[in-house]
Amino acid sequence: MIRLGKLIKSVRSNYKQLRTTNSELKTIFRRESWLDEILSQLALMHPFPRKVLFWGEEAGEISSYVAGWMAGKGIDVILLDGANRFDPYMASSFARRALIPPERLLRRIRIARAFTCYQMATLMGERLVSLLRQEEVTAPRQKPWVIVLGPITTFLDEDVPEREVRPLFERSLKGVEEMAMGEIPFFLFQPSIFSKNNHPLTKGRVGGLMDSKRAYLTKRLFQFSNLVWRISLDDQEPKIVLEKKIADGRWLMADRKNQIANTQ
Repeated sequence: MIRLGKLIKSVRSNYKQLRTTNSELKTIFRRESWLDEILSQLALMHPFPRKVLFWGEEAGEISSYVAGWMAGKGIDVILLDGANRFDPYMASSFARRALIPPERLLRRIRIARAFTCYQMATLMGERLVSLLRQEEVTAPRQKPWVIVLGPITTFLDEDVPEREVRPLFERSLKGVEEMAMGEIPFFLFQPSIFSKNNHPLTKGRVGGLMDSKRAYLTKRLFQFSNLVWRISLDDQEPKIVLEKKIADGRWLMADRKNQIANTQ
């Protein structure tokens, strides 16, 4: 677990040197615009959803921007990275839009990385509890928000048998559930691990379908989350679709007509 202080000097020195083509810049700002809208809507929801899942293409990059958005709003962020996808330059892109010094924004983000499912389970359980207690001491008036990047990625390790993965993952979810009940918001970002035409709630088949471990992990992640958003790049245009929400104690599955935001 480190604060991103070591990256601040690098970001500052390279901040003005970042260059993109016009088409790339257009796509970036389209994506950030609908992300800002969705995050603002979530912040106004009552009761506030405690377990929000974004999955699909560019979920890793989007999680970095969301971390920057949170920090830019004065929220302390703890980011658990199980996919090795966190990008401080993407996080600082919110600073560029909000005219905030990137070093001030990055100081609000703590990041911890896991490279095995055992490390990830420890981060999502015991380690995160201690980190939240430390944050309560330094900032007792406001609870930090937690981002979990790649919550199932490390659990897909082929060298770890499914009989070990299942109880380990369930223990991790139980730890998160207990913290979420303590009013800690969790934002889960799972980069796509599926074929283009394969939805994570479908049964696995050989060749484009998931094996039993993958099917179990993805289904449990969907069941666990209060809100599920799918990110896709159909025709190279980023869009986000609400696929699940919980209201009045019931599961509501949204179809493509319930698309909340797209880039037209």
